[in-house]
Amino acid sequence: MALGNDSTATTFVLMGLTQQPKLQLPLFLLFLGIYAVTVVENLGLILLIAVSPLLHTPMYYFLSSLSFIHLCSSTVITPKMLMNFLGKKNTIIYSECMAQLFFFAFFVVAESHLLTAMAYDCYVAICSLLLYHVIMSSQGCSLLVIVPFILGFLSALAHTCAMMKLSFCKSHIIIHYFCDVLPLLNLFCYSTHLNEILLFIIAGFNTLTPTLAVFISYAFIFRSILGIRSSEGRSKAFGTCSSHLMAVGIYFRSITFMYIKPPSSNSLEQEKVFSVFYTMVVPMLNPLIYSLRNKDVKNALRKVFVGR
Repeated sequence: MALGNDSTATTFVLMGLTQQPKLQLPLFLLFLGIYAVTVVENLGLILLIAVSPLLHTPMYYFLSSLSFIHLCSSTVITPKMLMNFLGKKNTIIYSECMAQLFFFAFFVVAESHLLTAMAYDCYVAICSLLLYHVIMSSQGCSLLVIVPFILGFLSALAHTCAMMKLSFCKSHIIIHYFCDVLPLLNLFCYSTHLNEILLFIIAGFNTLTPTLAVFISYAFIFRSILGIRSSEGRSKAFGTCSSHLMAVGIYFRSITFMYIKPPSSNSLEQEKVFSVFYTMVVPMLNPLIYSLRNKDVKNALRKVFVGR
């Protein structure tokens, strides 16, 4: 069935995570719990940073923006997936599918570059401490947050526009629980080679460039840390960036596995399992990583709830 100009009227069927009826309710409860924790953690961290003067610093400004991205990205994916666990017909119309694709790509790319900005913040804090407040001025911090969102918008726009130019003629069954690029490429009538090249270029730029920038930043950071004579000073300096380094490692490893390889080599069933990790688990883990390892966050929480 060639759709052409009638593609906007198309309805897709989302296969979801599993077709086993016995697993639907347990998985619904599991992911409902994960989503609830994700919303509470990220929204709570955003509000805590907003109301706590102790956290009004560049690092927490970036962390607040990261929590906003996690809150939005999980909301783009999870509610629809939860509805599909309970519904008999797990359908999504063309316009909703394209919107989900756009916002998912937007927030994924924005997160990649925001993590890079946070690595630069760590670099300046350790390697150029005397110039920290000059470099990380309010204008500088705003620019470091705005640029990732701009890059996210442009990348998402490129992906979505390229997808909308193609016609669907194969099965309208998406072997996934949301509208991602790779599962959609399997539904097109003609060769998707150009789309696959576009995906590889955009994913490569938005993954390898931030990874290289983070690697260079941490090379300078570790060199500076090793130059500190006291063990207490080295421990304090490393503690400044350890949470971010952990978050970067988890995020880029999962994204690189998914997208930096030929799309034809992917197993769609395997992708569903790994995509659960970066669409649901990572947004839930990051607030815990930053909060549990951070004395400032703990002190701010104590002041909010205990008052001292």
